[in-house]
Amino acid sequence: MIPFEDLLWVVFYAVLAASVVAAVALGLLFVLRDRSIAIQMIIVCAATMLATVSGILVISFMMLLNDHDRAVVLAVVTSAGLVAMAVSALLGRRLVAANRILVEAVRADRFRPPSAHLPAELAELSRELEAAYERLAASHEREQALETSRRELVAWVSHDLRTPLAGLRAMAEALEDEVVADQGTVRRYHGRIRVEVERLTEMVDDLFELSRIHAGALRLSRQRVGLADLVAEAVAGAEALARAKGVRLHGDVREGLPVQVDTGELGRALRNLVVNAIRHTPSDGAVEIIGEVRGGEARVTVADACGGIPDDDLPRVFDVAFRGEAARTPGGGAGLGLAIARGIVEAHAGEIGVANDGPGCRFEVRLPLTI
Repeated sequence: MIPFEDLLWVVFYAVLAASVVAAVALGLLFVLRDRSIAIQMIIVCAATMLATVSGILVISFMMLLNDHDRAVVLAVVTSAGLVAMAVSALLGRRLVAANRILVEAVRADRFRPPSAHLPAELAELSRELEAAYERLAASHEREQALETSRRELVAWVSHDLRTPLAGLRAMAEALEDEVVADQGTVRRYHGRIRVEVERLTEMVDDLFELSRIHAGALRLSRQRVGLADLVAEAVAGAEALARAKGVRLHGDVREGLPVQVDTGELGRALRNLVVNAIRHTPSDGAVEIIGEVRGGEARVTVADACGGIPDDDLPRVFDVAFRGEAARTPGGGAGLGLAIARGIVEAHAGEIGVANDGPGCRFEVRLPLTI
């Protein structure tokens, strides 16, 4: 039996020899860190074999083995090491080939997971790449839709601004040049100028509100308010418009509970919905606003008699500047009301939707009872 002290010396010299080999191998791996993984695997395998050989050499010299026994041991270890290096090279080539397949799939116009069998790690990477490409494609589609919406907004708002500005300029020039002198016409011009200025102010306010929503700068000042109060305020704010158009306006709250909302912002969203319903409802038609609590949510529905919305237009109803018609009619607004309503409702962690129902369509706002 080998003495314990001699065993310690054997372990010491074997570890020392293996450490020298490991240090050289780590240096090579650092230098070749940007090279193929197959080369790095061969280096690791060679380092393992050399560390084993160096340890055996130390043991053979310390144990005073004869040359024959030492040669046999070294031949066996070297043969096993060469086989291990060959296996490492084959495995490295397989990994390189799998990586090339994955790279080619990534370089394609549309990424699709390779049909070839990949190692588990590369297969997982392929699945993650597929999910990332799907998210990028969806993001690109949203970006294109937003860019199209922005271009339409600029074009439509420019058109809507041009009409009142042209009228204001014509009336101002007529008053300045004293083309109109009788007091009745002058008063009518002054009244019309005030109406057009109010319209422009409303349009600018809508643009500012929409910019705050898109920039995430909408700050809510929440307070507890009854659902009935919100509905009553929306009805009261639109009564004059409904009477002028001959539309019957009715509000009702079937069950009211307090909600934690910004009364000013949410009131604006509801008014936008009601005004939109009145504008698209013919004379002698009816607009109904109903508030209720259902499914653990506060719900406000605005039903009109607009005749319904084409199915192709339903997904775009809340898009910026969408009006559902090609003609640009004065007094129709900039097409921002519904987009603003959606932004305000979503800022309250709520949802807004629209569906055709009966003689018209039904807008529904759903708000959580507690935030």
